Amino acid sequence: MSSTRTAVRTTGVAVRAMLIFTLVLGVGYTLLVTGIGQLLLPNQANGSPLADDKGSALIGQSFTDADGAALPQYFQSRPSAAGDGYDGAASSGSNLGPENADLIASIEERKTAIAEREGVSPDQVPADAVTASGSGLDPHISVAYALLQVPRVAEARGLSENDVRALVESRIQGRDLGFLGEEHINVAELNLALDDREGA
Repeated sequence: MSSTRTAVRTTGVAVRAMLIFTLVLGVGYTLLVTGIGQLLLPNQANGSPLADDKGSALIGQSFTDADGAALPQYFQSRPSAAGDGYDGAASSGSNLGPENADLIASIEERKTAIAEREGVSPDQVPADAVTASGSGLDPHISVAYALLQVPRVAEARGLSENDVRALVESRIQGRDLGFLGEEHINVAELNLALDDREGA
């Protein structure tokens, strides 16, 4: 009889502890962290949305037409191997090694196409212009790749190269923590700034 009472008591304690910890850790902690995020970093907590529901600043976008041709009035992102391109549900790289013949061929093909589009020699095309990031979702390009595109974008928009270059330079983001990685530019934010400038 006493063993039955002990089992019932132990079960009751376990159920009460589970309910308390579920409320404290599952509900209370979640609400606390969400509240702190909304109070201190609301933009980041909500996914870093771009203006006018134009996506997220954290996920790269394609600035091409229906046939995949680069829109001349926009800065182009780096390639994406995520699904059909910049697919957040299929984040991935190509998983091809540096000696893979298909990867080498696609890099050379991209390099030739970009050099022709930008009016430069293939050896002036930066590496990030022809290679996808590990996630396939990187929204950034190098400063070198952005500056390479300035003449084309300026011509397509009827702006001076100096004005477009100044806008690019104003959007440069520094190294993470001041020393990690390289300076970079968020392509979607840069293109939105261009649209805003023309609409002003």
